[in-house]
Amino acid sequence: MKGVLLAGGTGSRVMPLTAVTNKHLLPIFDKPMIYYPLHNLIRAGIKDIFVVTGGEHFDSVGRLLGSGKLLEDVLGIASDSINSIAYGVQDRAGGIAEALGLAREFVGDDNVTVMLGDNIYGQEDFLSRAVKNFAYGAHLFLKEVPDENLYEETDKGRRAKYGIAELDKLEHVLGIEEKPVNPKTNFAVTGAYIYDNDVFNVIPNLKRSARGELEITDVNNHYIEIAEAGSSVVTDFWTDAGSIETLHRAGVLVAEKRGYFNF
Repeated sequence: MKGVLLAGGTGSRVMPLTAVTNKHLLPIFDKPMIYYPLHNLIRAGIKDIFVVTGGEHFDSVGRLLGSGKLLEDVLGIASDSINSIAYGVQDRAGGIAEALGLAREFVGDDNVTVMLGDNIYGQEDFLSRAVKNFAYGAHLFLKEVPDENLYEETDKGRRAKYGIAELDKLEHVLGIEEKPVNPKTNFAVTGAYIYDNDVFNVIPNLKRSARGELEITDVNNHYIEIAEAGSSVVTDFWTDAGSIETLHRAGVLVAEKRGYFNF
């Protein structure tokens, strides 16, 4: 199993904080944002990780992470926890699926666990068991989100902030809608995914969305349509940190979890 950590994008929703740095280097409480998904991958036993970032601040990400050897003390990991960290550059807004496709050569014939660099999870080790038991297809991680955190206002009205999973009575995923106006459930598809190696054959056959991107929702729906998508529900907290509001919220959640203060 190889890991892919996606840390690209322009960070436009957190400007001007990202005028001089990559969004994923902004602090979440006491660590850079990118450390949190990286630690999730390492804790799941994944030792070879490919980081995809944008070209503008590529050097800053590389200086922070390096080969991974300097992370041992910061993350409290064993010296043999990381074999390698490699890097790729997505130099346009081509979508999450396109960014994942850049890792094809690095992943080789292995399966792959993907994490979005701006998704922050609680202390629950939600990933390790799924990685250990993964055999084929795709595995998605869902989180039930209360109404007050589910929606966003746009110039076209209110809609869900996230891709939303439609479930049957046994909570099997029937399909995913990308940011629907009227979501059928409150189960958001979070930014962690496990795929078999066939994902690199799926991505080139995707059609670009209206915004010109290759969407990860289309990858996930492919696996759902061929009945090869499993899922599990995250029980600890989860939030994205891609806006000023959620960046602050992520820091508060992490601090509260560690018992520093309560609001």
